[in-house]
Amino acid sequence: MPGRSGYAQTVTGPVAAGDLGMTMLHEHILCDLRDPLGRRAGPPADPPITMETRFEIDYFQNRHQGNMLLDEDDVALAELQRYRVAGGSTIVELSTGGLAPQPARLATLSQASGVQIVLGGGLYTDAYLDDASRAASVEELEALLLAQVTSGAWGTTIRAGIIGELGCSWPLRDSERRCLQAAARVQRRTGIAISVHPGRHADAPAEIAAILLSAGADPEHTILCHMDRTIADEARLLALLEQGFVLEWDFFGIETSQYWMGEYDLPTDYMRLDLMRRLIGRGHIRRLAMSQDICIRTRLTRYGGHGYGHILQHVVPMMRRRGYSDGEVEQILCDTPIRLLCYQSRPGESPAPAPDHRHTT
Repeated sequence: MPGRSGYAQTVTGPVAAGDLGMTMLHEHILCDLRDPLGRRAGPPADPPITMETRFEIDYFQNRHQGNMLLDEDDVALAELQRYRVAGGSTIVELSTGGLAPQPARLATLSQASGVQIVLGGGLYTDAYLDDASRAASVEELEALLLAQVTSGAWGTTIRAGIIGELGCSWPLRDSERRCLQAAARVQRRTGIAISVHPGRHADAPAEIAAILLSAGADPEHTILCHMDRTIADEARLLALLEQGFVLEWDFFGIETSQYWMGEYDLPTDYMRLDLMRRLIGRGHIRRLAMSQDICIRTRLTRYGGHGYGHILQHVVPMMRRRGYSDGEVEQILCDTPIRLLCYQSRPGESPAPAPDHRHTT
């Protein structure tokens, strides 16, 4: 399509911008979010998810350790096929170091389902890291991330097509600060996009933004995730948008105000769309992103959830009812992902060094 150029790196190879299609920028297909101090070998021994137990398990999502593990290939394949039928083409899979990334299995699932999958590189929050990763220097982390982008990630030759989600806690840990700095360096060298999981505090995104900018990151190619549970104040959101950062609402499909990770009133899908609509009115359509951040079983259709196709099946019609034009829907779900993911010039080519510049407006 006009204005769409470059190639995105997927687990099965480069994909041209015009073939990327409708894209979810923040999802998990195979991941292990169980308590890192209490992980056990083999399947968790929690009670099964049934019609009688599902609501309670979903309402307190992190209390049931089995709910925090996505590790069933047959289930993943069926969920991806449903997403494809709903009109989805691409999913960005952000299970980074500490969450048991599975690039080879993702490649098999991509080929079987027809869904293009972009692999995330980097590390999750400090609590999920091993001692070596936690102690790594900025230079060591830079070398790790660069290798994941240019050679292969997690012991494979499958290259990451985005850095993230980089996990940040509140307060920010030293290991997380170093990873942000390393990611900015790799972004400057390659042009790859960065996706960041901020700590659960309204001040966390601004702190992260300052660290990234001071390290030379390009905010126009940097996503600050989880706005749904982090910032409700429009002034704070506008300050980040005016710096050039992409803000992501990725809890679509979570229709409860009860936040299982702390005291925060979660918005509904309608509330997310109305807030985004107001920010569009301030001229920021190119800096808004949407996804669902599916990382637990009870959000999969197999276990009574909405699945990866929820935005395409249910939210897009809602967007049109609330005044979003077809062009605005296309911008958020297609053109913005293309701008973020398509940074290579030829199929199979390693990312070329990006110009050393910063966008601050």
